[in-house]
Amino acid sequence: MRKTLHLFLGLMLIAFIAQAQDTKPIAWQDISTWKYMPGQAFRLSPDGQWQAFGLVQTEGDAEIILQKVGDESSKKTFKIGSTNYPSMQFSEDGKWFVYTEYPTFAQKKANEKSKGKPLKNKAILIKLGTDEKKEFENVSNYSFNGEASTVLAINLSKEGNGDARGSDLLIYHLASEKAQNIGNVADFSFNKAGSYLAYTVDAANQSGNGLYLMNVPANSMQILDSDKASYRSLRWTEKGEAFAALKLVKEKKYKQDRGQVIGVKNLATPQVTVYNPEKDSVNFDQDFTISQNRTPMWSEDLTRLFYGIHPLVLAEKEEAKKEVDQDSVKQAEAEAMKKIMADTTIKSISDLQKAIAKLDSGKVKDKKGDEADKPDMTIWHWNDSRLQSRQQVMQNQDKNYSFWAMYDVNAAKHIQLQDSSMRELNILDKERYALGSDLQAYELDGNLNGQSYRDFYILDLKTGEKKELFTNFYLPNYSSFPRESPDGTKLIYGLDGHFYIYDIPSAQSRNITEGMPVSFVNVEDDHNIEKPLYGALGWSSDSKFVLIRDGWDIWQIPVTESKETPVNLTVNGKTDQIRYQYRFTLDPEEKGIDLSKPAFIRMYGEWTKKSGIAKLTPARRGGMNPGAEVLIWEDANVGNFFKAKNADVYYFSKEKFNEPTQIYLTDASLTNPTQATENAPDAGKYAWSAGTMLVDYVSDKGDKLQGTLFLPAGYEEGEKYPTVVYYYEKLSQTRHNWSNPGYGGTGWNPGVYTSNGFAVFIPDIVYKLDDPGMSAVWCVIPAVKEAIKTGVIDEDNIGIHGHSWGGYQTSFLITQTDMFKAAAAGAPLTNMISMYDLIYWNSGGGNMSIFEASQGRFRGAPWENWEAYERNSPVYHVKNVKTPLLLLHNDKDGAVDFTQGIEYYSALRRLKKPVVMMQYKGENHGLSKLENRKDYSVRMMEFFDHHLKGEAAPDWWKSGVNLLDLDEHLKERAF
Repeated sequence: MRKTLHLFLGLMLIAFIAQAQDTKPIAWQDISTWKYMPGQAFRLSPDGQWQAFGLVQTEGDAEIILQKVGDESSKKTFKIGSTNYPSMQFSEDGKWFVYTEYPTFAQKKANEKSKGKPLKNKAILIKLGTDEKKEFENVSNYSFNGEASTVLAINLSKEGNGDARGSDLLIYHLASEKAQNIGNVADFSFNKAGSYLAYTVDAANQSGNGLYLMNVPANSMQILDSDKASYRSLRWTEKGEAFAALKLVKEKKYKQDRGQVIGVKNLATPQVTVYNPEKDSVNFDQDFTISQNRTPMWSEDLTRLFYGIHPLVLAEKEEAKKEVDQDSVKQAEAEAMKKIMADTTIKSISDLQKAIAKLDSGKVKDKKGDEADKPDMTIWHWNDSRLQSRQQVMQNQDKNYSFWAMYDVNAAKHIQLQDSSMRELNILDKERYALGSDLQAYELDGNLNGQSYRDFYILDLKTGEKKELFTNFYLPNYSSFPRESPDGTKLIYGLDGHFYIYDIPSAQSRNITEGMPVSFVNVEDDHNIEKPLYGALGWSSDSKFVLIRDGWDIWQIPVTESKETPVNLTVNGKTDQIRYQYRFTLDPEEKGIDLSKPAFIRMYGEWTKKSGIAKLTPARRGGMNPGAEVLIWEDANVGNFFKAKNADVYYFSKEKFNEPTQIYLTDASLTNPTQATENAPDAGKYAWSAGTMLVDYVSDKGDKLQGTLFLPAGYEEGEKYPTVVYYYEKLSQTRHNWSNPGYGGTGWNPGVYTSNGFAVFIPDIVYKLDDPGMSAVWCVIPAVKEAIKTGVIDEDNIGIHGHSWGGYQTSFLITQTDMFKAAAAGAPLTNMISMYDLIYWNSGGGNMSIFEASQGRFRGAPWENWEAYERNSPVYHVKNVKTPLLLLHNDKDGAVDFTQGIEYYSALRRLKKPVVMMQYKGENHGLSKLENRKDYSVRMMEFFDHHLKGEAAPDWWKSGVNLLDLDEHLKERAF
């Protein structure tokens, strides 16, 4: 028996070795045609009977795989052309499937070269369970009619370049296979039941423009409103018994269209309400109009319409309207010519030409005189609440900003709900109240020091009355922000480390966490803020309880004083160091958490990195067997848990670092899940990481931390491997994350590195205030020393890499230690003092708030804390650098200013330290152009291959590339 077992194991080992020999490291050139399933590319029919998923390629064509659940013989593959995000839909009844077919990759490339007209998409309709297919050309978008599933509406691509927005809308009747064409449709939307279709017509010269309603079962249409106007912004109520829309009329006097709001209800015999503010001089400020930038909506009880209003802006006077006295112009020109003819200094043709040029008759002024040219400039004032750069970034949003207002249909009265003194308004559920807020009084200070404060108000939506709720309210993070209950009468908010409930009708507050045996303050948040809280999971559907995390467990807490007491629903989180992180929302239409039904919770093991799904049932809440029932708990990354809309069929995703993400189908018990997808079908051709190890270590400041060590492909115990250390604050939780081979915007891909024989180590970093750079030293160096003890890492061939904040850590670490043989830093901060006063151009905001209350973790400005800023600035310690550095910094970096890279590069160059900086022209904080992402990915690995594996130095590192030779150099490397 023992011999047989040994023989079996020997054969298994031989088979494993043979399989390993058949695989190869994945090369960067292989990635262009690598097939993978992008996120959200899996679909399950509402009845749970059919499934579909998409596979795409970076430089190739995508496909969709469709099959009946559990029936391999029904599987069909459809080529869909080139796209990164396949578009597909199942009908609500599970009988039909439609997807978009795009032009092929070759067609797109050829069209790009020839600069041809935009290529068009197709829609392919399939009757499930048959071979029937129907093809529709030139498709823009499509939609089944909701629950009814009797028609497919297809909006065709607009032909021509006219001002009209409309194009043909095909209504394809699924049973009869007949299609009808409705012309010039701009917007369309079915109600939830699919019994009605609302649509707008937008035709040339506004001929027949209007708002229309189609009774789908009766196939009849009604004109609800028609005018020389533009109709848009359709919005159905949740139940689908009414909808609202906007009507916009051009008026040359103003830059914007004048708006009207339309409400439609009683659909069988439509009752149409049109509110035109121009006819309401009593309640509506005639300097305003209804805005097209906010979609209108009905209140749940269909008594009020809500919409946005904004000020009217006068149109600029046209130059053509300027009255010019042509006779006086001609007379002035004649007088000027007489002077030229009498000028005795004109001796040549050249002199004459100069005199005529000076005349410049086109600029002869009329009697009134032309307006002077205006300078192009910006005025930066010290009391600007927002930097001018931020105002420029927000310019369009500010221009399009609108205030909420409402129209009481029964009273025929408009009520403005907010103005410039209250810039934000959230209409609460049930539309009885609204929560207003304003930060204008605190905006300047907040943009300087990063601390967030606001004033809050309660609005009565029946009267429009505004009442002050909080002033100078501190928001250390979003968890403290007030959130409404499903019945719209209560708020939960965080204050001074506790959660409170505010009852709006009674105007009473109650501390609901005082006296509890746990704290809800996130003590692991190491930013410069006071008592940040963990987030609340949400309200119960009856608005009587809230569910709140303490970082480990989930607590059910009553919102009013009663016999009910807080209950720890999960029980063992803190004890077993398991984080119950969040609840999976299986019904996207739910209103709060129904405590009478099971709740599914995502679990994560803090020190094991396991993950899974647990179930909370009503019977276990405080019962004889309290706590969560664990359904899945694996050494894998488990998540993305969903349910078929109309069936008890569930699916979740699972992946490991060396196993691609797959979708698994199951029932509510999550037992015996079956794999439903074939993501990364070519994965078997390549060698992947042999697995992972966890490395426990203690920082130099006494913090207990962890790092994840990813083993190289082909790992053999006892062998040491070149290693790249990568970090960005805390990332050890990525132990089981699959890294899809690709060209990232930073050049980094851990899966590709381990496939090519590198070990990868990712340690966690925690921060001490005033020492963001030194914190990396205190955490990373002891982590690497501990990881070396595993015997996996070749201590003589360790490289480090990070991007952005990680790039900063890299550029700082090499000034403090010589243990790394090579370093690659992407977009690094290098001078904390100069960076503090620069601008984050992507947002237009200043860096000051980031340094003081966010990632920088400094207390105060440099002039208040000079030694700390200098101590943590790589550029001030540049003379200590002995590590070869590959630096990536782009000239249009809108996050970390390009000057930061230049400053560090120039200092290293002045000291004749080995450094090469890659600059990709026009690129931002990361690389977006495919050719640039390819290029840098290859160069960074060449850099580490040379320094850590001893391979020959690439020419660009060894001797650089002269500008005159660069074009040829790039042509030779392109692939």
